[in-house]
Amino acid sequence: MNEQALDWHRVADLDELPPGRVKTVTAGVHSMALTNIDGEYTAMENRCPHQGGPLGEGSIEVGEDGQCWLRCPWHGWDFDPKTGRPPGGHEDSGQTLFPIEVREDGIYVGLEPDPVRETTVTDLMAETMTNWGVTSVFGMVGHSNLGLADALRLQAQQGRLNYYGIRHEGAAAFACSGYAKLTGKPAACLTIAGPGATNLVTGLWDARVDRAPVLALTGQVDVQVFGPGAFQEIDLAAAFAPVARFSQTVLHTSKHAELMTLACKNAIVERDVAHLIFPDDVQTLPAAESATASGPAGRIAAPAIAPDGVALEAATKQVAESRRPIIIVGYGARDAMGEVVALAERLNAPVLTTFKAKGQIADRHPLAAGVLGRSGTPVASWFMNECDLIIALGASFSNHTGITPKRPIIQVDFDRMALGKFHPVAVPVWGEIGITARRLLDELGDAGHTVDQRPELAERWSIWREEKASRLDDDRGEGINSATVFAALTETVPEDAIIAVDVGNNTYSFGRYFECTGQRVLMSGYLGSIGFSFPAAMGAWAATQDQEAYRGRKVISISGDGGFGQYLADFTTAVKYDMDITHVLLNNSQLGKISKEQLAGEWPVWQTSLHNPSFAAFAKLCGAKGTRVTEPGKLADALVEAIRHEGPALVEIVTDAELICVGP
Repeated sequence: MNEQALDWHRVADLDELPPGRVKTVTAGVHSMALTNIDGEYTAMENRCPHQGGPLGEGSIEVGEDGQCWLRCPWHGWDFDPKTGRPPGGHEDSGQTLFPIEVREDGIYVGLEPDPVRETTVTDLMAETMTNWGVTSVFGMVGHSNLGLADALRLQAQQGRLNYYGIRHEGAAAFACSGYAKLTGKPAACLTIAGPGATNLVTGLWDARVDRAPVLALTGQVDVQVFGPGAFQEIDLAAAFAPVARFSQTVLHTSKHAELMTLACKNAIVERDVAHLIFPDDVQTLPAAESATASGPAGRIAAPAIAPDGVALEAATKQVAESRRPIIIVGYGARDAMGEVVALAERLNAPVLTTFKAKGQIADRHPLAAGVLGRSGTPVASWFMNECDLIIALGASFSNHTGITPKRPIIQVDFDRMALGKFHPVAVPVWGEIGITARRLLDELGDAGHTVDQRPELAERWSIWREEKASRLDDDRGEGINSATVFAALTETVPEDAIIAVDVGNNTYSFGRYFECTGQRVLMSGYLGSIGFSFPAAMGAWAATQDQEAYRGRKVISISGDGGFGQYLADFTTAVKYDMDITHVLLNNSQLGKISKEQLAGEWPVWQTSLHNPSFAAFAKLCGAKGTRVTEPGKLADALVEAIRHEGPALVEIVTDAELICVGP
């Protein structure tokens, strides 16, 4: 070794390691076992050649002959710390020793300059992923994904992606789901094999059933030990088959960049989960000299599906015969609301939304009728009962929404399987919502035949707002009522905020009491998973960092105490990355929705109470802003202060479990 050309790294203080001891130190990216044998320091390669045991966590043993040995903590292999050789002196199984210098300011280890890093197959795959626009990754680095993690590190180093290390893989999956529901684009979640991978499944199911594109990247054991049952080996292909539209194992012989392209394309085009499995020994394979990263050029077309002429003619005829049409918009219409509102104004038609579509039209718009269904308003249900035609745009017809089959229905959707899914409709139309709405406008002309329902809408909103106002004074001395909480939120939340809502009584109250102006709402729709809101808010915040359309928008998370407890530890993730998220926590010290369901089913209330800390104090301990509110008069100011705070903040509101939404 040419000591003149060495790079010297300070690895320890002079008094840090007592004689007869060993510890792990790091020089650059190299891990070493540093020993002190009677004042003589040595630095040995840290990895035992047997099974990679960490020699720096071992012990110094002295034999009867006075010979010192460094003993591996895993299986007891011994090495002479001064020569690196094992007993018997077999050089082929010895350990590398590194040059040591003891200087006035500490112990230094000399390393030869690192060679130029060889491009690996995962380098190509990570570059392909970012070429497809996947620029946010949530995950946990671990022993079976280190090669892939290093490829992601290089992309982050080049400014091509942002990486967020989470505390629980389930939070990573929900963060990706929230990101995708907001942007329509995939983020990626990274885990190790075994339990890390299985922890993703709930969040991935949430994405799948709500048609949100997500890319899952899971480590795996070495290919050579597939099958016998190696440590943390499970059959990931089988485990992910139900939840992933596309799931493939990356092998030595794979076309690596092409495999990543197919994963990204499936996620984006199918609006679904795509999954790649990375065996440990494949991750660091050198890429072929001729191999290059892939990308979307020439691989994907615009999603413009125009309606069939016959269907369009039938829909136009149905509309022309109606006097009181209504439009029901679902989450699938979120990117076409300009065209939808123009159609509504032409027809004088009230616009009702599903719960998942809340906020897609401002509740103050003259034609807005609010949310339809269990989480909805009496305004929406009244107009559905009075209509003579329903135009359903991008709605899934869930039981929660309750779209009546007793009226003629024109249904428009990009997914042919969604058309007439639960019962026949008068006119099923296969097409993108925006294109179809524009075509209907072109065909309808002036459409002066419909009743102007705006005065009735104003009257119905007035009745409902009076009813909501009457509930503001409800007070049993056991916490703030829901009407007051969401009135304060309606007043204080910025018009362009992104709001992630959880599951439970807080969600029903949000749907009924909160009035949207221009906010974007994210929720766990078909899966209805408690714990969704805070990690989804982390995903939304990530989108504000790498998607220009959302830059600068405030992110709000709303949950109950039960939901926040699911991913409590990942509040520290928000603090670590200084995520500008305000979490509004309704604390009623119970799983309130379950208590109500037990009573409704004539069951005794059992095991729904919760033992909670002070969540505001917890937020402060994490390094964030925390505020606890117990009085209605202090609520609005607390919310304003938290929302203005730049960084993570939590407003804990003590609420009355009985004074929640009570049905329209």
